[in-house]
Amino acid sequence: MADPAVIRQLRETLSAIEGSGFLRRRPVLPFGLGRLDTRLADGGLRLDALHEVAAATPDLSDDAAATLFTAGIAARAWGPVLWVVRRRDLFAPGLYQSGLAPKRVLYAEAADDDELLAIMEEGLRHRGLGAVVGEARRVGMPATRRLQLAAEGGRTIALLMKRHPRQAGDPLGAPSAAVTRWRVACAPSAPLPVEGVGRARWQLGLARQKGGDSFDIQVEACDETGRCALPAPLADRAVAAGGAAARAA
Repeated sequence: MADPAVIRQLRETLSAIEGSGFLRRRPVLPFGLGRLDTRLADGGLRLDALHEVAAATPDLSDDAAATLFTAGIAARAWGPVLWVVRRRDLFAPGLYQSGLAPKRVLYAEAADDDELLAIMEEGLRHRGLGAVVGEARRVGMPATRRLQLAAEGGRTIALLMKRHPRQAGDPLGAPSAAVTRWRVACAPSAPLPVEGVGRARWQLGLARQKGGDSFDIQVEACDETGRCALPAPLADRAVAAGGAAARAA
């Protein structure tokens, strides 16, 4: 009897082959960090897919970090961004500091999670947006499947922020069709001897990815282009700061 895993792999390979006989390359948005992209099964985030992001804890600082991480991804997408919210708490200047300019963002307010998911699905099927972002608490597997199906075949990345439930619970605990599922937490920043506090740091945890393993990595927060960076060794920071002080003198 044939191995089910082998059959499944064969089906996935055949489904990726177009009529011309060439293997189709799915559009991917890399982070631009070798140590991160090489650990992702697709070498980056698939644009034609659903990705979930959640704060590691209900703490406001972690929630803000998750929001800015999501904004940085959307900022590096190719076109306008539809951001669907349940509450009016987005801080536009903060999104701008993560590379997402206000003129690129279309805001929509939903009455409940069902309406939010419906708006996201409609935005994904439009094909004229670079990213569709939504913030929800309760999302079942059928809804994530619909979002994944709506995203497939296009170049609009779907980013679903999973808010912590009112009662204790894991926002990524429920099954999901998302290709990647991320947890974001604040990490201690490295102090600079001369310039004071350094760039904010985040602890990224990839809880699940299709076709790959989970992992954790620490990065520096998004800059004005939406790009994260790998933390430099403290020794290198001290040398750089010392050189800056010498030039200033």
